[in-house]
Amino acid sequence: MFTGLIEEIGEIVSVTPVDDSLRLVIAGPTVTSDAAHGASIAVSGVCLTVIDRGTAPDGRATFTADVMAQSIRMSTIGDVAPGTPVNLERAVRVDTRLGGHIVQGHVDGTATLISATPHEAWRVLRFSLDSSLAPLLVDKGSVTLSGVSLTVSAISDEAEHEQWFEVSLIPETLVATILGQLVPGDRVNVETDILARHVARMLRLGVAELPSTSTDAPVTDSPSTDSPSTDSPSTEGFRA
Repeated sequence: MFTGLIEEIGEIVSVTPVDDSLRLVIAGPTVTSDAAHGASIAVSGVCLTVIDRGTAPDGRATFTADVMAQSIRMSTIGDVAPGTPVNLERAVRVDTRLGGHIVQGHVDGTATLISATPHEAWRVLRFSLDSSLAPLLVDKGSVTLSGVSLTVSAISDEAEHEQWFEVSLIPETLVATILGQLVPGDRVNVETDILARHVARMLRLGVAELPSTSTDAPVTDSPSTDSPSTDSPSTEGFRA
């Protein structure tokens, strides 16, 4: 589980094909400082598992992770090469503040940058939006782009043929993440809000209300009205 607050911009050191998967070595001194074997690190929004730690030729700390075929197919991770910058974030601790929003590191797909409009103190990025993801995004709602927790600042009308959405980036986000390096035509990983995905699933299944998971008889504070007995002690206020 992550928050979408990027800790550092790392760099791909090496990419090794292994059957239908990839083995990546990634430089990231901050995220590897306490990364044990099996730890989770989000790499541009894709949750990967640390299988080894090491040191790059320039002395930077690195970690190694395997990327399975599904992640390659669903994200931009298959496009990386040595030297590619990536956003890095360690899994969230339970004793810290949730500064962004709940991010799983499970990418839903990709979006392509259509335009980048500069303003005096921020930049507005407009991305294409796949029709299958359009119902999961809402104006002022949360979205994760290449691991960065952002707020949707504008979204296309449902009737528009080509769906799109916009995010507005402050100077800190432009500098502290790879989103500031994007140019039109670049792709980003998209993770929609987990709550929206659950609601959409329920609607598709036609679930009107949540099914009960309890097999116990309902508990009541009122004594039974069937065959009342005046000889037994009162049990009012107690539950079995």
